[in-house]
Amino acid sequence: MLTRLHDALRLRTSPTIFFGSAAIILAFVIATIAFTEPMGAATASASQWLMTNLGWFYILGVTVFLAFLIFIAAGRFGRVKLGPDDEPPEHSGTAWFAMLFAAGIGSILMFWGVAEPISHFGDPPRATELGLEAGTWAAARDAMNFTYYHFTLHTWAIFTLPALCFAYFIHKRNLPPRVSSIFQPLLGEGIHGPIGKIIDIIAIIGTVFGVAVSVGLGTLQINGGLNQLFGVPENAVWNLVIIGVVSGLALISVSLGLEKGIKVLSNLNIVMAVLLLLFVLVAGGSTLFILKGTLESFGNYLVALPELALWNDTQADSGWQNTWTVFYWAWTITWSPFVGIFIARISKGRTIRQFVSGVLAVPAGFSVIWFGVFGYASFDIELRGEGGLVDRVVGDGDIPGALFAFLDNFPAAFFVSVIAIIVVVIFFVTSVDSAALVTDSMANGHEDYNPLGQRIFWGVAIGLITATLLVFSGEDGLTALQSTIILVGLPFFVMGWFQMYALLRALKEDAGELPQIRTREWAQVLPPEEYERREEDEEYDTDDYVVEPTFTTEVPVMSDIYEDVEEVEPDTAPDAGTLPARTGSARATLPKDLRDESR
Repeated sequence: MLTRLHDALRLRTSPTIFFGSAAIILAFVIATIAFTEPMGAATASASQWLMTNLGWFYILGVTVFLAFLIFIAAGRFGRVKLGPDDEPPEHSGTAWFAMLFAAGIGSILMFWGVAEPISHFGDPPRATELGLEAGTWAAARDAMNFTYYHFTLHTWAIFTLPALCFAYFIHKRNLPPRVSSIFQPLLGEGIHGPIGKIIDIIAIIGTVFGVAVSVGLGTLQINGGLNQLFGVPENAVWNLVIIGVVSGLALISVSLGLEKGIKVLSNLNIVMAVLLLLFVLVAGGSTLFILKGTLESFGNYLVALPELALWNDTQADSGWQNTWTVFYWAWTITWSPFVGIFIARISKGRTIRQFVSGVLAVPAGFSVIWFGVFGYASFDIELRGEGGLVDRVVGDGDIPGALFAFLDNFPAAFFVSVIAIIVVVIFFVTSVDSAALVTDSMANGHEDYNPLGQRIFWGVAIGLITATLLVFSGEDGLTALQSTIILVGLPFFVMGWFQMYALLRALKEDAGELPQIRTREWAQVLPPEEYERREEDEEYDTDDYVVEPTFTTEVPVMSDIYEDVEEVEPDTAPDAGTLPARTGSARATLPKDLRDESR
């Protein structure tokens, strides 16, 4: 029946995955609107239970992902190329780094650049545990530690793990661009069966919800900016208008295609974001203070990282970590299939070591600069300026309006705030249209031409979920977004552990297990007096013992096992039966004095 419906609609996708995902999304929208209070209560209750009982699992998972990536990159598999062994990278280093910068980072920077440091500065997460007083330099230092923890290495580890798996299985094993392909070492042909389809449906639904949460946060931020600049009320009607505008622009961009739509908008936004960063650095008059603070805070973060990586708020048990760190990790991991496929596609030809170091270091490094500049500029306003940011963000709870309250302290505040709103809008437009393209690819199992209607459907689905969570959930918008995404993120964390195993198993299968390293062997050494005793005692045989350290075998000579060696006829090669002859390596010889002794 699904196939007949699929053909009647002239679609070109996997009927089970497409209609299964669409049915669950539509069912959620209808149920939330029709049964607002019961759905809201059930979602809140389930997410609260997860945060209370499984928050530690989210914390542990991301830290293990980061450790695994470092292990796989530093080990022997780090030299494995993501693609044919003799094929160079598709993109130059400069172009690759530029595209990594654009991969899902913009919307995070714009929303949390001011809100995160100021929130922790005005309400320190470890106030009880460390005795920190809000609004002090000690609070500022801890605020930057948590900001970097939330938005640098750990966040990008969540993106890098599935991205690396996608890159390997798409480029090395030539499998479809689907999450189920990562599990091919475990499922075999089952990736096309019921289990594989369930995995892909979960991945698509999670991606739609993850992007919807981001668009929801962007909607709140845009509404906050319009309220401050033009007095536009912050209510459900205007939220719907903003969602409609962002979704509409995204659909236009999708229709224009990758080159004319997403690429043009992404390049424009990167330039505008960097210019905004430079404006904040220079225009506030505290350039030296910001630069020194950014460098210092990065050092503090590196020192605090081992502690933060496993910190679980055990002592105070304040619940702070559940609504901040756990929310971030759950939200980020739902983005991981979307961002992962994008990163995998631009990384063909890179080695695993290059991939992991680049994907972790480049976006994380820029995040350090961004949050350092905006964070210390915010502290400068609070500690050495007129203040007011803590009252707005912490006192009034106006996290979406943090950026615009911050910009109000700079020259040409109105003009710069308008530019900031435009940047936020474009970031979220590119997020929606990119997600629509990638989600369509996951449903199809390929990236060839597909009907435009399919891509438009996924863009509309993201808009519907956003509107449902913000307007029809029965809670305030931010709480609804947090509660829902914590639930949606759980299956992704479970899959992450299997992804690590599947990748390692695939690498071992394809690269082969190397034999143990062979080394020169040495005779057993005895102290001189013991050796003499045993020589005099007929019960002992001293033939296998020496007094002076002496090796008994030659040093093994390693050769390139991947090198093609020209075959030599046995009767024309004097040493044809030897290992060096068979491997094409140089024959090992002992030093002259040892050769004389061996004779």
